[in-house]
Amino acid sequence: MDNEQGNILKQAAGRNKIIVRTSIIGILANVFLAAFKAAVGLLSHSIAVILDAVNNLSDALSSVITIVGTKLAGKKPDKNHPMGYGRIEYITSMLVAALVIYAGITSLVESVKKIIEPETPEYSTLSLIIIGVAVVVKILLGRYVKKQGEKVNSGALIASGSDASFDAVLSASVLVCAIIFTATGLSLEAYVGVIISGFIIKAGVEMMLETLNEILGHRGDGDLIRKLKKLLSEEEEVYGAYDLILYNYGPSKDYASVHLELPDTMTVDEVDRLTRRQQLKVFKETGVILTGVGVYSHNTADDEAARIRNEVQKAVLSHEWALQLHGFYADTVNKTMRFDVVMSFDVDREEALAAVIKEVQAMYPDYDLQIVSDVDVSDL
Repeated sequence: MDNEQGNILKQAAGRNKIIVRTSIIGILANVFLAAFKAAVGLLSHSIAVILDAVNNLSDALSSVITIVGTKLAGKKPDKNHPMGYGRIEYITSMLVAALVIYAGITSLVESVKKIIEPETPEYSTLSLIIIGVAVVVKILLGRYVKKQGEKVNSGALIASGSDASFDAVLSASVLVCAIIFTATGLSLEAYVGVIISGFIIKAGVEMMLETLNEILGHRGDGDLIRKLKKLLSEEEEVYGAYDLILYNYGPSKDYASVHLELPDTMTVDEVDRLTRRQQLKVFKETGVILTGVGVYSHNTADDEAARIRNEVQKAVLSHEWALQLHGFYADTVNKTMRFDVVMSFDVDREEALAAVIKEVQAMYPDYDLQIVSDVDVSDL
């Protein structure tokens, strides 16, 4: 495991370098674009171009925030934060999204002002060329930053790349309005600014909500859940993998816990060796660290227990809200029975659990029951 962890640390260091390098490129590009656009906007008296310049400055600031967040997130775990600082990246992603929303609202306000109190712009050929170049640069920058963000799973870079793409649309609309005004004398930039502002605000809100879901904790990726359960169930001794829960502590920093159903004949030593193999296999295949492995005991030589299990499972799963029954074990000598029932979010769990207990107790009145209601936390 030590070698694998070393590889993960190297990958994390490489990831941070890519994020910082990409952010620096974004800062330089946006500062130059802001300077040229500000000059064009002031000379041509164009509110749209000036706002576009301000928007570029906000993009540069978001890149600075991304760099700071990446550096902080890369700090080594310590006593107060044993799982590291990876979640700081989610906070920086929210700050970038907030800047996008702010830029959109500012553009909207200024555009409305110019509709109420219009000012005639004056475009030169040079200003049109500068705006055109800015559109091309923003398109290329947006694609590059977003691609790098997807490559290293950085929400902040993806958000910055998406914002740059919207900026390209904004700059393109300004260019079209400038050409129309030059050709016909019709000024549309303020109206187009209102429309574009709405799209920018929408994009910022979507970014904010997506990052908020990461912070709150959302349902695990279905493909990853299925892959993990498949890997865990490949061992001959494993009858099933249940209660798989993923814990995320930042991009590419996933931990998990699970219950494995194993034969009641296995010794503690055999279980220990099995779970260690499972942890190493899961880490190598997915990068997920399996921090906790619980065990359910499976009846292996009791036909009566198997019959009881089939009857109980048929009765419990006849309810629509009962999604799965697992961890079943019946002691036919001491008359005890225990199992878990996964319930949907559409039912009152306390009422449903009481109904299951009453139903199973009626079927087997001489048994002591231990029934647990499980939450549908991951794809079954």
